[in-house]
Amino acid sequence: MKFAYRFSGLLGTVYRRGNLSFTRDGSALISPVGNRISVFDLKNNKCETFPLATRLNIVCVGLSPDGSLAILIDEEGAALLVSLIGKCVIHRFYFHKPVHSVSFSPDGKKFVITKDNVALMYHAPGRTREFNAFVLDKTYYGPYDETTCIDWTDDSKCFAVGSKDMSTWVFGAERWANLIYYSLGGHKDIIVACFFEENSLDLYTISQDAALCVWQCDTELDGLKPMPPKDAAREKNAAKNDEEFLEEPKGEEIHGKANPNERETRDKVKYSRVAKYFFNKEGDFNNLTSAAYHKKTHLLVTGFASGIFHLHELPEFNLIHSLSISDQRIASISINCTGDWIAFGCSGLGQLLVWEWQSESYVLKQQGHFNSMVSLAYSPDGQYIVTGGEDGKVKVWNTSSSFCFVTFTEHTSGVTAVTFTSNGYVILSASLDGTVRAFDLHRYRNFRTFTSPRPSQFSCLAVDSSGEIVSAGSQDSFEIFIWSMQSGRLLDVLSGHEGPISSLSFNPMKCVLASGSWDKTVKLWDMLDSWRTKETLILNSDVLVVAFRPDGKELAVAALNGQITFWDHENAVQTGSIEGRHDLQMGRKELDKITAKQAAKGKSFTTLCYSADGQSILAGGLSKFVCIYNVKEQILMKKFEISCNFSLDAMEEYLDRRKMTEFGSMALIDEGAGGEDGVAIPLPGVKTGDMSYRHFKPEIRVTCLRFSPTGRSWAATTTEGLLIYSLDSGLIFDPFELDIDVTPSNIRKTLHQKEYTMAIIMAFKLNEKKLIQEVIEAVPSNEVDVVCSSLPDLYVEKVLEFLASAFEISCHLEFYLIWAHKLLMLHGQKLKTRSVKLLPVIQFLQKSIQRHFEDVSKLCEWNIYNIKYALAISRQRGMKRLAEETSVDEEDLDSDSDYLMQEVHKDNFSS
Repeated sequence: MKFAYRFSGLLGTVYRRGNLSFTRDGSALISPVGNRISVFDLKNNKCETFPLATRLNIVCVGLSPDGSLAILIDEEGAALLVSLIGKCVIHRFYFHKPVHSVSFSPDGKKFVITKDNVALMYHAPGRTREFNAFVLDKTYYGPYDETTCIDWTDDSKCFAVGSKDMSTWVFGAERWANLIYYSLGGHKDIIVACFFEENSLDLYTISQDAALCVWQCDTELDGLKPMPPKDAAREKNAAKNDEEFLEEPKGEEIHGKANPNERETRDKVKYSRVAKYFFNKEGDFNNLTSAAYHKKTHLLVTGFASGIFHLHELPEFNLIHSLSISDQRIASISINCTGDWIAFGCSGLGQLLVWEWQSESYVLKQQGHFNSMVSLAYSPDGQYIVTGGEDGKVKVWNTSSSFCFVTFTEHTSGVTAVTFTSNGYVILSASLDGTVRAFDLHRYRNFRTFTSPRPSQFSCLAVDSSGEIVSAGSQDSFEIFIWSMQSGRLLDVLSGHEGPISSLSFNPMKCVLASGSWDKTVKLWDMLDSWRTKETLILNSDVLVVAFRPDGKELAVAALNGQITFWDHENAVQTGSIEGRHDLQMGRKELDKITAKQAAKGKSFTTLCYSADGQSILAGGLSKFVCIYNVKEQILMKKFEISCNFSLDAMEEYLDRRKMTEFGSMALIDEGAGGEDGVAIPLPGVKTGDMSYRHFKPEIRVTCLRFSPTGRSWAATTTEGLLIYSLDSGLIFDPFELDIDVTPSNIRKTLHQKEYTMAIIMAFKLNEKKLIQEVIEAVPSNEVDVVCSSLPDLYVEKVLEFLASAFEISCHLEFYLIWAHKLLMLHGQKLKTRSVKLLPVIQFLQKSIQRHFEDVSKLCEWNIYNIKYALAISRQRGMKRLAEETSVDEEDLDSDSDYLMQEVHKDNFSS
């Protein structure tokens, strides 16, 4: 088995905090998710998470105007310059202080960041091949308090900066002779946003108390006069002389004046407030939290802490819409370039919405689990993933698009386990509310609910390979309940354990159930022989999880002492063990008084999963690492670090002395009631004005691991979200039975001689994917039958695996279907004898074909409907023409045409 798995996607979380940004063409949305960014392609209905991460949660994102670069800045001011094309980090920079906002100039030559009470303007990277990508140009001083927002004029000559001191400042990107920097007041609360009007210096400022000020400028953009060249040259020389004595260039410092006198403002650009509007005249709304303005359509969108948003047309302040998306604070708003789509982000719910305001419809509506995800399961074909969370929701995700397409909310308490049945169309979930529910993926409904005679909290769940027997373990009555899927009746209650049931697992090949408990035993129950206990395995510590190998011949057990033991369950003999305590490498919590090494001694694995071929086992627990072990050799093969986000707790290995004071850790200090950091816990019943907020960091942990049935990927539910790691075969040269004669030139020579079978065998020996594709596609379609029949058995499996991966990207659908059909028809009996080993490959092929089937069938149904519609229209017109010629009664004609159209819609509905 190869271990070239790499991070490929993040599901389950769509938005955390920070600003949303549309791409240049307006068809994709960039959302910060913790310390990563996800790109939602709204036209193709796909989501992608970049394989790069910051050390802390991202708080602001700045996109370059050409859409090729992005600046990601985390909570402490560490910045990453990222290529959106190559999806890689180009440069790292540290601003030394938390940054509040970042914005590129419209011409792409400069960008401004705000931190503390200053605005820093840098030369935009990428114009020249500079060694240092971030070169400071100017530092602007003026506000007395922290700066909050930035906006540029359309010609990049000036920018405005809002502040917490209730003032707004207009600065020039260059020194203008008639522009003096002074503050614009008029507000009684923090400035949330400021916007320039299109091709103008006119300005709108919006404050947190829901007030809008309209500022009119007496000068046009063309009226700005540059500084005399002599003064500019003198200042440049002075700056150069100063920089000779500095280690780092500090740029030019520009100081604004809060109260300039009359002589200083004579013949200068002047602002006058022409209007002031209030959003909450009726007092129905809370604080204004975010705003966005589209200059071409003059559309202003404002979001409030109560979840309400307004659409206004400026400068008249005409209300277009006033709607509510939730009862949580709207943290970020963004409008795309055309002004059609508006994106909203709610950090409290982790909710992301894209709304088309003209048609009043949702383009995207996604929400992750409100609380931690606890469990997951792959569908048998690997196309879907189901997750269960502590919020009581069961969500189903498409692995191709990374979108959630259905959410079941029937549970009234936390979901502890989820699984698919063998047919892939039924989902089962167990919950602490005392029910096990079955959901139908055809009609998206809860069609069966299993309960126990006495109320019990179910902690684990398992279903047999036929999908007929459902079992759930209780954590309070120490019993296992068995139900029939067909009738929904309780068949039996298995007693015998003396502690809470921690895990259940059915043998894939036999009707044998393994149950693990805190009473330090694993019991094996024979489902076909009066539900008797077949065997009891005694361990040295509490059992946390049990898992059968895919072929059913081995049982893995993880215990509280950190050991993973392997058992031959037929003979009740232990075949091996792994001491995994030191591999967990538990991080140090902020308030821990012992070292991470000492803390790890009491840790253990809480989730296990065999790989699809059964040769390896994945293990995870209360740690940022997922370990993958070789079962036969019982050695650690690789450790995956699932997160590098230090915004989570238990991440640091050593004590950080900088966070220690004479009174103890700085984490003990309550920093007030900031609404964004950590998780807020208010007093019961208090909605606003609560001064008792306490914040804590979520602890990093892995709650569930599952391998895809196709063997191409594995998934982990973590504090970060649902992480997907997939096999990266493009980076590995992995030849097979290679000899000296197998070269690309010899393969092409053999292909030219029309020895297709030999060319295919040689190509697979070299194992270069592009060369294999070239050889396969060079085989004429009428020769496929002959080539398939002459392929050695060893290469049939390899061709099937290649076909499965080729289906995902190739457009030659019919050609590859012919190959798959011929291989399965000619070699089906031989493949069936090795079904256990070949199951991942077959499931991978099924997943690829199923996805194409769904796409093509939808397209065909749409085409059939359009053709029927066109025929009905042509008949209607023909009948009208006939009526004109023969003067038929118009009422009869209308009834006939209506009947035709109804028949078309009926046909479409039935199809």
